[in-house]
This record gives sequence, structure tokens and C-alpha cells, in this order.
Amino acid sequence: MMNDYTGVLIFLIIAIGFVAIMFSVSYVLRPSKPDLKKLLPYECGNIVNEDARGLVSVKYYLIAIIFVLFDVETAFMFPWAVVFRDFGMFGLIEMAIFLLIILIGFCYAWKKGALEWD
Repeated sequence: MMNDYTGVLIFLIIAIGFVAIMFSVSYVLRPSKPDLKKLLPYECGNIVNEDARGLVSVKYYLIAIIFVLFDVETAFMFPWAVVFRDFGMFGLIEMAIFLLIILIGFCYAWKKGALEWD
């Protein structure tokens, strides 16, 4: 049985060795001259004045959850649309109920002000 996996084992050893060698070479050859300009924040341009683990508004997480909810909704709708004719009327009613539940949740979130950004 071990002979069946010998090729896989050799390939795994070569792959891990290649990655280790590439990381080692890049670590040795990279330029390392940190100065004040290189250590400044470059993405947002704002100098950090507080701890990165500070409090974040709950609304941020609410918006993220709503985004994931509607993203999952579209992930369910694409396969359904591909086989729509195979499902017939049952599939149409089933998707209508699913969309109605999602719409009720969206209206509830909208009514509670979860979509308002302060």
C-alpha cells in the first residue's frame, strides 16, 4: 500500500522543500532598510493614535451580516435559476416563499434603522 503513495510523498517533500527554499532566498535577498517613511501607515493615511483592538460600532456588524444574508440569497438563486424548468410550479412557489422571508427580514432591518449609517 505504501508503494501506491510513494509518488505523492515525494511530490509533497519536493513542494515543501521548494517553498522553504523560496522563503529562505527571499528573506536573505530582500532589502531591509526601515526608516520613518516606511513605517508610516500607507493605506488610509491616518496616523494611528489608539489601540487597534478598540470598540467598533454594532452597526458595522449588522451591515456585514445583512450583506452576507443577501450574498447567500443570490448564491441560492443561481442554481435554482439553472434548473427552474425542472422544478415547475413547486419550485416557483418555493422560491417565492424564500424571497418573501428574505424581504420581510430586509423590511424589518430597514424599519429598525439597521441600514442607516451614522
